[in-house]
Amino acid sequence: MTDTILDLGPQTRILARLAEAVTDDQLPGPTPCPDLAVRNLLGHLLGLSVALRDAARKDLGTTTDTPPNVVVPDIGPGWREELPKVLDELADAWRDPAAWTGMTRAGGVDLPGAVAGAVTADELVIHGWDLARATGLPYTPDPAALTSAHAFLLAATDDPDQGNGPFGPVVAVPAEAPLLDRALGLSGRDPGWRP
Repeated sequence: MTDTILDLGPQTRILARLAEAVTDDQLPGPTPCPDLAVRNLLGHLLGLSVALRDAARKDLGTTTDTPPNVVVPDIGPGWREELPKVLDELADAWRDPAAWTGMTRAGGVDLPGAVAGAVTADELVIHGWDLARATGLPYTPDPAALTSAHAFLLAATDDPDQGNGPFGPVVAVPAEAPLLDRALGLSGRDPGWRP
């Protein structure tokens, strides 16, 4: 899916800025992720950032072995300080060329490092949109991360026109739509979703 190391730092910084702008009164609001309020989406972002950081480091254990849908994630009182720190650690871990080679594990699934890196880009890009859309914040993902996320989703989808993507049924999006909208459709999201 990728033959080059992708710097995820620009996308993690975008995500950290989005999270910083979330107000406390927005935490119980709905998101494009079924059954997840904004606070749960932030908890998911925190958990996946730790797990994918550890996957990059090949520090396999509980964080990399646990499937993401085992429990509904939530945030603790220190999430505003913890999330940007973990996002920085995630970006740093994926800057190591060794992260992109060999095998690793994420969500209890063994996969090549390069695929795990593409999954990481996908998670950061798509959940960045989820968070922005749920809170009414503007969102422009990092172009390199978006390209990687789209390529991953396209490769992981049975039939881009009507099949199942890695996260559920594909939502039809016009071929001439912006790349972000096409990636969202492949991820099973309606680019027109509003809270």
